[in-house]
Amino acid sequence: MRDAGIGRHDVQAVYCGSAYGARDQSVHRAPRSHGARRRCNRMPALRRHGSAMKAAPFTYHDPRTLGEALERLHSLEGASLLAGGQSLVTLMNFRIAAPAHLIDLNRVDELAYIRDEGAVIRVGAMTRQRELEFSPLIAARLPVVQEALGHVGYRQTRNRGTLGGSLCHLDPSAELVGVCALLDAVLHLRSASGARDVPIAAWGQGLMTNALAPGEMLVAVTITPWQGPHGHGFVEFARRHGDFAIVAVGAMLRLRPDGAIAGAALCLSGVAPVPGRAAAAESMLIGQRPGHAAWRAAAAEAARIEAMQDQHVSQAYRQHLARILSYRALELAAARALPQMR
Repeated sequence: MRDAGIGRHDVQAVYCGSAYGARDQSVHRAPRSHGARRRCNRMPALRRHGSAMKAAPFTYHDPRTLGEALERLHSLEGASLLAGGQSLVTLMNFRIAAPAHLIDLNRVDELAYIRDEGAVIRVGAMTRQRELEFSPLIAARLPVVQEALGHVGYRQTRNRGTLGGSLCHLDPSAELVGVCALLDAVLHLRSASGARDVPIAAWGQGLMTNALAPGEMLVAVTITPWQGPHGHGFVEFARRHGDFAIVAVGAMLRLRPDGAIAGAALCLSGVAPVPGRAAAAESMLIGQRPGHAAWRAAAAEAARIEAMQDQHVSQAYRQHLARILSYRALELAAARALPQMR
């Protein structure tokens, strides 16, 4: 696994993880001039007395601005970025990840926001999932994002988890990755030497591997809301509510004045190594009348995807779920779009 967050943990950075303090002697504090500070009361993985801990020794940094964070990411060898605490902490406790430096982004306020910029919605990488879940702006203009968030873990995890962390960890089943792919999001990256934009279609490079270059950080995401009469649907199947989905499907449908389908988007998560669009199924829907025949044909086409298999779920079962859930997501999207034609 190469990535578990905003940066690359095998080269420069890993994004995700709540801040670790330095009461334990095996944690080295950076000088105060580097913005380091102690945090120890919230750390169940550290022992209050003695020097034993699960994670390997590291030096902790606490920048207050994006510029400071980028400078340290550029200058410190083996640095990782910390944010929500949902992935990196586990990797460190198992010593799958052992960064030499941890750069905490929790007090870099300029990375946490939700903004209406007219044609697009811009969301900072450190925006908590809970903030997205309860944002009136997201509810009004990107309701499929809120629907997907209802399936993401539990309230406690959404209080800490961030949009950027989910995108950079790039779990095949991650709901936020799936809806960003569904909505053709654009990811905005920064480094000490410049900036670049990456479309979500070019973001995933393989299983849990993103397109970040060494020293780069995901700082924001922009999403263009759909216009005109349209509907959305997001459904998933998991063994228990809050578990990672075995398969999740998001759908968007836009209708013409005559009621036929003018635009369609269908994204499958948990099936392939990277959540992605079912382009052939989308093409089949254009010009069709909403209904059982259209959903059945598109769902059958979506199920032709080359699916993963593991010790829990076979390839055939994932393809079966892809077909069933694609039908349901399209049916739900149409049910929400059709009343807008009246």
